[in-house]
Amino acid sequence: MPEIIKKLPELQRPYEKCIHQGEQTLSDSELLAVILRNGTKGMNSIALANRILAVTQETSYPGLLGILHLSLPELMKIHGIGKVKAVQLKCIGELSKRMASAAARPGLSFQTPVTIAQYYMERLRHEEQELLYCMMLDNKNHLLAEQLLSRGTANATLITPREVFLEALRHHALCLILVHNHPSGDPSPSSCDKEVTQRILKAGDMLGIHLLDHIIIGDQRYFSFREENLLD
Repeated sequence: MPEIIKKLPELQRPYEKCIHQGEQTLSDSELLAVILRNGTKGMNSIALANRILAVTQETSYPGLLGILHLSLPELMKIHGIGKVKAVQLKCIGELSKRMASAAARPGLSFQTPVTIAQYYMERLRHEEQELLYCMMLDNKNHLLAEQLLSRGTANATLITPREVFLEALRHHALCLILVHNHPSGDPSPSSCDKEVTQRILKAGDMLGIHLLDHIIIGDQRYFSFREENLLD
């Protein structure tokens, strides 16, 4: 344990506090300090954690959420954060997204758009590019595969019906659900979203592959083409 941390009263040390009082009692900086394990010269892990949180105050997502939006190079610019600590922080962020998806999966119903939105929400709402996922189902609505089809720009995904149905045919899918995010946080469909959805819907009808829904993920909000009766 670093000498600076040892000088703190025992129950003010993050590890000991977690053991004796529970992890829920730790502040944001204390949680980060446990992950960081040690600080740097003249700065203990709690002070380093506070420095990271201070950097996030200059972003659109202050606090712990801001760490998800800092790139590896941006994290490594913080004094005391090298490559190893930066990778640890990015992996913790990814772990939190996957835990949220895993928690939402038992309630996933392909006939209920809100459950699909919940499944993807934490994975996609923090992304700064548009990502398009395709869920491929059999004729009994069992999930055959889930595939990232496109990584676009800050305001557009780059996808064609051909790419969608090549993947669907490869997995012998009979039903599809498309899911993509809007980095702006507003899930309202653009004219391009509407046009591409209609093209995929019509192409699917000719191939006998049904588009069940197209869901757009915003910041704690979603839009479902199915719920809005735009897939008739």
